[in-house]
Amino acid sequence: MRKRCFPWLLLLPQLFFGLLFLSGILLGLGWSFGLSPLRGGVGLTLRYYGEIFRRADTLPSILYSVKTSALSALFSVLLGILIAAFMIRSRWDRGILLSVIKLPILVPHVITALFFINTISQNGLLARLCFHFGWIQSQGDFPLFVYDRFGIGVILAYLWKEAPFIAYFVLSLMAGVSRRLGEAAVNLGATERRAFFEITLPLCLPTIFSGFLIIFTFSLGAYELPALMGATVPKALPILAYQEFQKDLSNRPIALSYNGILMGLSLLSALIYRFLLMGGERREK
Repeated sequence: MRKRCFPWLLLLPQLFFGLLFLSGILLGLGWSFGLSPLRGGVGLTLRYYGEIFRRADTLPSILYSVKTSALSALFSVLLGILIAAFMIRSRWDRGILLSVIKLPILVPHVITALFFINTISQNGLLARLCFHFGWIQSQGDFPLFVYDRFGIGVILAYLWKEAPFIAYFVLSLMAGVSRRLGEAAVNLGATERRAFFEITLPLCLPTIFSGFLIIFTFSLGAYELPALMGATVPKALPILAYQEFQKDLSNRPIALSYNGILMGLSLLSALIYRFLLMGGERREK
């Protein structure tokens, strides 16, 4: 009896926090659909979603958030693959290389934002150096990478943080595939480049897609970098949600409706990922 109950006892903390997390999600969704005592308890309705979609800043904010998140994830994946491939082929000590790529992962996003503001903004180090050497007439002539409406600074900051994460995420799998199957292909006459692109990389694609999904969904709902480095217009969706939270309590359903949109976009990306993964499995069969 004790042996049968012991595994369930070990699961209790996970079940508790899982239910707590799930109840928060369900409560937030309920409020966004009007199932709350606020605003007179209107009952099940889409009026809050209709209200935010009638606002002029909602659609530009959705496009801005999706664009910066997708580009950040895409460039991070591409650069992370290159870093992992370099680490596999490099003769340098892998422990030292791992320590180097772990550093950006451990740095908080707020510190990352301050670093990039002090480096690539028009008042930053690079602008001052360019002005000092006479490459620009004034610091205002330096390209606008921070607070720009295209989100270039936000994308660069995510790239600096998340590309090492992708490299660390796929390194062990890529090294194992390269050591076993890649070297076998080279011994049979394939070049190292062909072995990498036709054997190692395709076998790592499911893990790489998982890393892309993690970065996309995280950056889609992240607040720090868009708040500190993003444009005033358009704002990222998490910033709009936070602004509604700061207002009167009756605006809470509006804020949670923004969160509902973020959740819907995240679920849609997960479904696309699952569809691509299943398509790849069918092609392999």
